[in-house]
Amino acid sequence: MKGGKLYYTGGYKYQTKKDITLNLREFTPDLPTLNKNIGTDYIFLDKDWKIIIRKGYAWDGASGPTIDTKSSMRGSLVHDALYQLMRLGLLSEDLRESAADQLLHDICEEDGMMDIRADVWELMVNLCAESCARYGSEREILEAP
Repeated sequence: MKGGKLYYTGGYKYQTKKDITLNLREFTPDLPTLNKNIGTDYIFLDKDWKIIIRKGYAWDGASGPTIDTKSSMRGSLVHDALYQLMRLGLLSEDLRESAADQLLHDICEEDGMMDIRADVWELMVNLCAESCARYGSEREILEAP
């Protein structure tokens, strides 16, 4: 074989083309206190809930039997980034419903999603997405050739 192997993960639909910075407390003021700043190569979350998602971050948009719309893009991006921090053990899984799922709802609503749709999305992730935030459940690394 000439050259090296390619290592990658699948399942992503979107990729950021610029850094995005959000003060998450502007959407959900009663977020719990964090002890420290945390981050990866693509996500930085400070203890005051300011998040920076860097250019090149990939996510899969809305999950389940739904469609992606402009009103769901920022919410799904932040939700996926927070769940990834949980899967990596950098953010407590205890924050899934009180922070990540609530932020999905609040950001989508802020971005124009109908209240009933945001409510249903929050209910569904509360009921069905616990395993997606579980530590160690990162996507499988694939290789080619």
